[in-house]
Formats: sequence, C-alpha cells, structure tokens
Amino acid sequence: MKLKHFWALGVAALMSAPLLAQQAGFSRTALQTQDLSTPGKVAVQARAEFEPGVAAGKHTHPGEELGYVLEGQLELRIDGQAPKIIKAGETFFVPEGLAHDGINTGSVKAKVLATYVVDKGKPVASPAK
Repeated sequence: MKLKHFWALGVAALMSAPLLAQQAGFSRTALQTQDLSTPGKVAVQARAEFEPGVAAGKHTHPGEELGYVLEGQLELRIDGQAPKIIKAGETFFVPEGLAHDGINTGSVKAKVLATYVVDKGKPVASPAK
C-alpha cells in the first residue's frame, strides 16, 4: 500500500473516532485527503449530514474549516460570535482552534461539504467543552 493511501486511511480513522460519541442523526464521511504544498498541512474533504434538530456536538479543528451547505440549513455557533443561519447554497468559515457547533434548525436533512486545512498527524476534529 502506498504511503499516501495509508495516510488517507489514517486520517479517515482519526476523523471518525471522535464521532463515535456523537449523537445519533449526525454523520461525517471523509471523501479525500491530500498533502498540501505547505509543509505540515493536509486538506481533508468530508460530507456531513444532520437530521432535523440534530447537532454535530461542540468541537475544534487543528486548522481552518471551509464549508458549503448542499441541502437544508444549519445554525452555526462559533465561540465569541453571534449564531448564524447558513442555508443551502451558502458558505461558512471556522477559524483554527475555535470551538463551534452546527445544528440543523430546519425541517429536512442538512448536508454539508466541508474542507479542513489542518496540521498533518493531528485528529481532524476533537470534542470541546
């Protein structure tokens, strides 16, 4: 197995590990992982799905998150910022290390495409208090 493929599997495993404790109705699936030209950084792209009324759970990332809501809507709560409603077709950004949560406040399943630019070798997401 090529090292790049092994790395992608490792990141996917790290990414899903914290989700085991997440509440039912939320899932995050790694789609691809790529080393970046910036030393020590990796990009992880994932699809997240939220049933109505379900939250991802408050967490942080060791880097930035760029998101695009494919379907439905989310209320994005980032520590130190006012909550924002993000609807299908809209984007959002979460700065490195800030605790945040996404909650499906709509009546249909919310689907999000997220790209994480994070430190290589660290878990993509970690629970926050």
